[in-house]
Amino acid sequence: MQFQNVLENPQTAFSTLTDLMIVSIATQKGGAGKTTTSIALSAGLARKGKKVLLVDIDQQANSSKVLLRHYPTIPKEQSVHATIIERKPLPIHKTDVPNLDIVPGHILLSNTDVELTIAKDRREDRLKRELDKIKDNYEYVFIDCPPNLGWLTINALNSSDQVIIIVAPGYFELDSIVQFYKTIAEVQEFFNPDLQLKGILFTRSDPTVNTRESLTILRQMYGKELLPVIIPENTDLRNAHFNKQDIFAYNPHAKGAVAYDKLINELFL
Repeated sequence: MQFQNVLENPQTAFSTLTDLMIVSIATQKGGAGKTTTSIALSAGLARKGKKVLLVDIDQQANSSKVLLRHYPTIPKEQSVHATIIERKPLPIHKTDVPNLDIVPGHILLSNTDVELTIAKDRREDRLKRELDKIKDNYEYVFIDCPPNLGWLTINALNSSDQVIIIVAPGYFELDSIVQFYKTIAEVQEFFNPDLQLKGILFTRSDPTVNTRESLTILRQMYGKELLPVIIPENTDLRNAHFNKQDIFAYNPHAKGAVAYDKLINELFL
């Protein structure tokens, strides 16, 4: 898939592959459900017996705070900060979810763009080099990206086989997809020509005019790229994270759990 293909004919970017290894979960807008999706996909597959690693490269480290009860005691040396900035091996932590490990994020990742811009030496593949060493230990690796298109996201896309773009209802949310397509195309051109777009996941869906109009626009503009499962707005998803649980542990019958389980079965199993 080449640079021009993504921009001129975005439907050709949709992948039919389901045997994933490394998948970035990304968005340019915060609050769209990126971390919720990262946790749900990782925990859902792990609970189905798959060996999963979640890499949290978001400086807010919300995935880490949910899945690691001892997160407040974790120093930066035991987070992905050590890998991205200090080029050390990935510090992998076990979670309470069977089969699910995590590489935690850290607030100091907020300085990464400045530090890597100054460094300039292979700044795009610091994550990839360490993932290449351990990825054979897992069936799935998910990367929870930060809500921007800086060097952390480039590291994630350069490491990945595929990417899922998260989008919530709203004009600015839809508009951000265009810029993300350009970033994917640039990563394909300069760093990772094998990167594929798995699809666009619509989240936080509710019975409002805003949601209906957003879905209509997405279907008109991106067609088959819009993944068939729509994730509803669901308070159980937020409550699960507040209780430091994934949605399947908190309430496997919640609307959000049912939707994510359907997504897992359709995309990965």
